Amino acid sequence: MLLTAVMGLISGCEELRVANRATASAIRSVIPPSWYMASGYWEGDDVPGRPKIVVHLAEQKAYFYKGRHLVGETTVSTGKPGFSTPPGRYTVLQKDKDHLSSIYGDYVDDEGNVLVSNIDNRHDPPPAGGRFDGARMPYFMRFRGGYGMHAGYVPPFRASHGCIRLPERMAKRFFNAAHEGTPVVVEE
Repeated sequence: MLLTAVMGLISGCEELRVANRATASAIRSVIPPSWYMASGYWEGDDVPGRPKIVVHLAEQKAYFYKGRHLVGETTVSTGKPGFSTPPGRYTVLQKDKDHLSSIYGDYVDDEGNVLVSNIDNRHDPPPAGGRFDGARMPYFMRFRGGYGMHAGYVPPFRASHGCIRLPERMAKRFFNAAHEGTPVVVEE
């Protein structure tokens, strides 16, 4: 019965927002997260406080705090085997709304047709007539060397080359609320 009632609330909604934590916990114990939070929630536009981002690798989730208030949560996809996302304490070093990868992308011809997709230009030589087209990483926030958070494909498993991918709508929220120097904590 609870499941039927909650599904009625969720039907047609992009996300479920529950003000009462006990109610939220009860719902989460019955309904798989993918049903009520495909990309997360944001309630931080008018909340004061210093921003902080915490990423839990085991959960594949990122949390945005303002002061002590949790104001946003999202699913993420972090580094796949062989390309792990490094745990540690960092800060946002650079922000670039329209970032392009200088390493990963596709080889394309002069008309923009993809000749070879999903390449690493350090190891994959270009085909004849091909040029490198860097992967788009919108709302990029660099926190260590070549690692950052950005909008991208977020399957329910680790799939990146080490970056932290967020759904675009949440990447935009995190990007707009953070500044250079914002703490980023990546935990196992």
